[in-house]
Amino acid sequence: KQNVKAIASLGSMPNYLLTNNPNVKTLKDFTEKDRIAVPAAGVGFQSRTLQIETAKQFGDANYKKFDDISISLAHPDATAALIAGGSEINSHFSSPPFQYQELLNPNVHKVLSSYDILGGQASFNVLYTTQKFHDENPKTYKAFYAALAEAEQIIKADKPAAAKAYIRVEQSKLPLDLVEKIVQDPEIDFTIVPQRTFIYAEKLQALGVLKNKAASWKDYFFEEAHGGNGS
Repeated sequence: KQNVKAIASLGSMPNYLLTNNPNVKTLKDFTEKDRIAVPAAGVGFQSRTLQIETAKQFGDANYKKFDDISISLAHPDATAALIAGGSEINSHFSSPPFQYQELLNPNVHKVLSSYDILGGQASFNVLYTTQKFHDENPKTYKAFYAALAEAEQIIKADKPAAAKAYIRVEQSKLPLDLVEKIVQDPEIDFTIVPQRTFIYAEKLQALGVLKNKAASWKDYFFEEAHGGNGS
């Protein structure tokens, strides 16, 4: 038993379900002929988010409705397929920066956003560790958490500088103007405070995906994160 818990959010970012099929305007327009690329079909962030919305629209018993037309594919490959067109993969539940690149193509449009599903800004990914590491390394843990909080403030204080730093550190080949566009997008919040994570805990437990029921988001985040206005 590892007793794994989350440390902090790495930021709130929307994930877009995109398609180059002009006939698909809503989730109900997808057919068995369509193929949706996701990083991990049936189990990854995008698939679980889609399952929550599917349960809402088609009933809990049908929450896996779109698993049959989902294909596991890395974001870069799915992006290339969607932009090029002509392949069986005509849709992609994407994420930054890929969705920004895809939407530059006039044949690609957004069907829905993860924010639509979750009701607003929501954490895209979180950091986590074991209870053992947390308890046995208090100074290291607190220093790491403080560094995350400082990084949040640095990014928010000067977003153009943060974009340049990202390209330098990652040795990224992405255009600077695209990275600046992403960093300055009002939908994106580089916050360490978890946002709307409890929706997953609640909905996926109700659907039978998660065995245990959490009482609140604080059940699966270490106490250092409890001071913020999390959810």
